[in-house]
Amino acid sequence: MSTDQINQIIININTFVWGFPLIFLVLFVGILFTFRLTFLQIFRLPRALYYMLRNEKTDKGEVSSFAALCTALSATVGTGNIVGVATAIVAGGPGALFWMWVAAFFGMGTKFAEGVLAVKYREIRPDGTILGGPFYYIEKGMGKKWIPLASLFAFFGAMSALLGTGTFAQINSITSSVENFFGGGPDHILQFGPFRASQAAAIAGLAVTFFAAIIIFGGLRRIANVSKILAPAMILVYVGLCSLLLITNYQRIPHAVYQIVYGAFNPSAITGGITGSILAAMQKGIARGIFSNESGLGTAPIIAAAAQTRYPVRQGLVSMTGTFIDTIIVCTMTGISIVIMSSWNRNLDGIFVTSDAFEKGLPFLPSTFVSGTLMICLFFFAFTTCLGWSYYGERCLDYLAGGSRRPLFFYRIFYILAIFAAPWLPLQIIWNSADVFNGLMAFPNLAALIVLSGVVVRETKDYFKMVKNQKFDHEQIKKKDQTENENKQQTA
Repeated sequence: MSTDQINQIIININTFVWGFPLIFLVLFVGILFTFRLTFLQIFRLPRALYYMLRNEKTDKGEVSSFAALCTALSATVGTGNIVGVATAIVAGGPGALFWMWVAAFFGMGTKFAEGVLAVKYREIRPDGTILGGPFYYIEKGMGKKWIPLASLFAFFGAMSALLGTGTFAQINSITSSVENFFGGGPDHILQFGPFRASQAAAIAGLAVTFFAAIIIFGGLRRIANVSKILAPAMILVYVGLCSLLLITNYQRIPHAVYQIVYGAFNPSAITGGITGSILAAMQKGIARGIFSNESGLGTAPIIAAAAQTRYPVRQGLVSMTGTFIDTIIVCTMTGISIVIMSSWNRNLDGIFVTSDAFEKGLPFLPSTFVSGTLMICLFFFAFTTCLGWSYYGERCLDYLAGGSRRPLFFYRIFYILAIFAAPWLPLQIIWNSADVFNGLMAFPNLAALIVLSGVVVRETKDYFKMVKNQKFDHEQIKKKDQTENENKQQTA
């Protein structure tokens, strides 16, 4: 079977998984929480941003709320923001970015709910290890009879980390960017010849494999410590580069926004009939939006559960800021830059689309500097995404293995091997495969969110009533925690 035939099979599966039912379900869940929580993503955003920067002083958790957010951001702010946005706009036209905004706005409500449930139903083991995520709020919140649904999520999550989002999509983007920079891509930034370019890409792949292995085998705390340094730094650098492009070309922004909004409902009028229908723009925009910010996917609550916090709602608000930063800020800057420079219709693909936009939009800067900066940002974005997803995959496997540590060692070995193999796989197969696994993960998680929506609403009302009355009885909470720990030790 040829590569084209394999890719076509995956495309057919991807089209089925990301068809109207899943698109409707993703939007429905986001709309459900938006209205039931009275537009919390608007009115509570300032408090969420405040909580993001101010860690709660408690020992109930493995990492700080900020470190948990940075780890989640490291897994979300990655190739989806640079490459994923580009592929969405190329496939669905500028209107795809509009549907990314829609998915992100409602997705902030979804991400909040995921964070609340993650902390509420997390499990604290006698050794202090904290486990949480969709598999636990499905099992504990919905009941033991739903364990098969929880296991299904865990299986798809482990596979997505190992064979999709966590490895192949990230590393292939790194090596493609390096190869383009050193002369192997269509732009030939540095004329060293294709042999030297592919050699540089191979070295980059080996370097990522080596450093990923060192950090991944160090466990969650090492991953979190690296993420809380690299993720904010790279976001600031990338946002700075995008801001420079947008300021330099500010007069083109209104027309780009028009293309995005009009193209969302009339894609053929903008694309000249290239991309087809509104459904194509919706599908690509929402699929890439979820790939980027992971709202509704169920991954972010896995790390949110490990945050040092006593209040599920507080962590839900912190988790919500991840979608805001990832899509509303970073993806928007990438998308508008691509539309402004018309790089989406130049018959380019992947990183080459974004690279073309930055080189054309910043002509006063040397192309080597622009592409080099973009390559470095992509390198670290993708690298930290690999780290974050390795933790997600391990937690999923831990649930499937019933707490046994032995399978985790072999999972880490296979994860590192997948990183090593990623540069040699075709780009289209990689992205389509990642979309399939993401969609399959979303179904069990979204079903649980609908069933447990009442729990989220009650927790939220109780918390903000407590905030309004300023009734934070820490002594009572401390006694409650001690009682819970004693009960767990007796049970163990």
